[in-house]
Formats: sequence, structure tokens, C-alpha cells
Amino acid sequence: MKPDDMILISVDDHICEPADMFDGHVPERYRAEAPRVVTDADGGQQWWYGGVKGRNLGLNAVAGKPREFYNVDAARYDEMRPGCYDVRERVRDMNAGGQLAGLNFPNFTGFSGQVLNQGPDRDLNLIMIKAYNDWHIDEWCGAYPGRFIPCGILPLFDVGETVKEIKRLSAKGCHAVTFSENPEALSMPSIFSDYWYPVFAAASEEETVLCCHLGSSSKSVPAPADAPAGVQMTTSSAMSIYTLVDLVWAPFWDRFPNLKFSITEGDVGWIPYFLWRAEHVNNRHSGWIQHDFGSYAGPTDIFNQHILCCMINDPISIKLLDDLNVDNLCWESDFPHSDGTWPEAPEALAALLDGIPEEAVAKISHENAMRHYQFDPFAHRSRERCTAAALRAESPDVDVVTRVGRAATDRDLDLWREITSRGRSAAAPK
Repeated sequence: MKPDDMILISVDDHICEPADMFDGHVPERYRAEAPRVVTDADGGQQWWYGGVKGRNLGLNAVAGKPREFYNVDAARYDEMRPGCYDVRERVRDMNAGGQLAGLNFPNFTGFSGQVLNQGPDRDLNLIMIKAYNDWHIDEWCGAYPGRFIPCGILPLFDVGETVKEIKRLSAKGCHAVTFSENPEALSMPSIFSDYWYPVFAAASEEETVLCCHLGSSSKSVPAPADAPAGVQMTTSSAMSIYTLVDLVWAPFWDRFPNLKFSITEGDVGWIPYFLWRAEHVNNRHSGWIQHDFGSYAGPTDIFNQHILCCMINDPISIKLLDDLNVDNLCWESDFPHSDGTWPEAPEALAALLDGIPEEAVAKISHENAMRHYQFDPFAHRSRERCTAAALRAESPDVDVVTRVGRAATDRDLDLWREITSRGRSAAAPK
């Protein structure tokens, strides 16, 4: 397929939340306790929720910058493109990049809302989580219907409230919510506990996808204390391996027939091997591990029916496409993170999928995202206006080079070492 003709819907983008996002959604009596942006002594801008530090901007906001300007250290809003935090400019950037729509994960809250879940008061946490979701759905997504797949944050500290929020969000048209790639790492029960069954039941009933974004456990793969920074950046996707393996061995699938999980930002080229390994383990060791897959034939059957995955520009996944389920494979942009291909995603994806049947290209590039997330952009614009060429024609004046920021220095590498030395447990920024 030609790049100009592609229709692109990303299942993984991010928002660098604007500093005033809570103003219209937190009741006045709680407004002083809402998360806030603080400027530090070095001039960096950082989110705080009470005494809980939000995730910084750094590598999470580098779209359009040359790699020499990628920073790990906390940045400022005026050191990134406005499309990172301003919805009007985001849509213009999407147009310039030939992208029709995207599912936007949170940033400062952590990818499963860890910061808002870990505040000091549960009632206040719930207020802030609902305020975040209302801002995200009503203001960010609502500003441009048909351009964003809404994605909510859950109050994971309270299963009852989580169920209520899944149903509330579903009524608002939101069928994607964040869930941790490893809840036990956040001092909650693992997915093998029946603790989560009410949540899984609600998600199954509402056909809401539980999105397990890489880094949503606030953990990263261990590495030697003196390892070069490239080691953990290379192994960052490995956390998704644990999530996949947990899910294909989970015992609950017969209970929740419509339940879907997504594994996000971990790429997919490694998945066929671990599916084979899971099948191999079951074949060799079923006599003593005595695992019951219920009505499913085994791990691969569970993967094919219940687990979504996505890739940006992973050539191994295309070589192994026959060993994946093309009906559950989606594309992601990852804007404005450092792994993304913006503004040349149509060209990059067309080259990656060259030789693949057009039916499969359509599924990966947009149809799977529409089906799984109950999202119909064609209700808002004709298919002809959704192609990369048509979208680029709407915003021909966008400068795709980000002309603000600073060159990387030793300060960025020093902060990386500090992050990865804090008990070897901080999630690697992307």
C-alpha cells in the first residue's frame, strides 16, 4: 500500500498533561490539594501530587527533536512542541504526520495511574482520578470527535470503585482503561488472585480493554549497577514478556469470555517464541504442574482470543506474522516519545508492511483498533478524508522540526544513573 493511502490509528500515544487540566474538574473545596506543576531550582517543571512526585517529561516529550536534544532530565513545557500538551496543536501534528487517530495514555500519573493511586487519602485519590478521566474524555478527546480513542485511569486501590469507574467510563463511550502490567509490584494482589475477578467481570461485560502499558508496574528489568545506559533501554520491552506469560497461564478465562488485555509498547517480535515456550512447558510438564486451561486448547489459544498487542516499526514481527494473530495486532505511534516514527509514520509503516496483503495492512493500521476499542472515526469524516495524504493536506503549515529544547549533557546521563540506582526499581523512561 502507498503511504498516501494509509489510514493510521495508533493504540499508544501519550499526553504531557497541561498544567491547568484539573481546574475545571476538581470541586473547589479540593482544588488546593489537586496535582500541580512546580518549577524547581534548575528551572525544570515537575508534577507533584501532595508529596508524590509525578513522572517527568524528559524522553516522554521529544517528538521532532534531533537525537542530540533527547533529554532524560525534567524539561519544561516551553522546551517541547505544543502538540505534546495542547490538543489543537496535537491534532495539527497528527495531520502533519498522516495519523487519523490515537489512544492517549497518561504521563505524569504513571502509565497505570500509579501517582494518583498512591496519594495519602483514598477519597481524595478517587476525586482526582475521576477528574483526570473527565478532563481526558470531555476536554481532550471531546474537542475533536473521531480523532482520539479515550483511555481512563482506574482507582486500583479499591476494587468496588474500580468496577464503578469502568461502568461510568463505558457510559461515556470509553472502552479502554489502564491496568498494571504487574499489580503485585505495586503492592496489590497478582492477577492470579480472585481479588480482581469483579474488575475482570466488569471489563468483560462492558467490553472494555484492560491496557497493560510497559512501565505500568514502576519496575524495570534488573541490570548490573554499573551497566551502560543502553542495557536497560535495550531490555525495556522485557517487562512485557512477564505480562504475556502471566496472562496465558491465568486460570480465569472461561469466567470472562469477552475479557481483553492489551500489551502496549513492548513490541511483538518476541511473542511467538514465548508462546512456543509456554506450549512446550505444558506438553513436557503437564503431568505434574496440572494446569487446567478449561475450554482453551492452551496458551496460544488464550493469546489468540484475548490478548491484543502492538508495534511501531518492529521488522521481526512481520517476518513472524504467521505466528501472530493478525486480528489482534495493532499499530502504535508512541507520539511524543523517543521510539516513535512521527512525522514519517505512513512511509515507515508502508515500507515495513510491503508485500503484506492489503487486508492484513488495513487490520494492523486501523481496523483492529476500531473493532477492539469500539471506535468509529468514519462517523465523523468520510473515509477519503482519513488517509495520510488527506490529513497532511489539512495542516500543510506545520513545522515538523521542534526548534526548542536543549542539547543533551552529562546531567541527563547522571539523572539516568540516579533513576536506575534507586533500588534498581524505577521504570525506564521511554
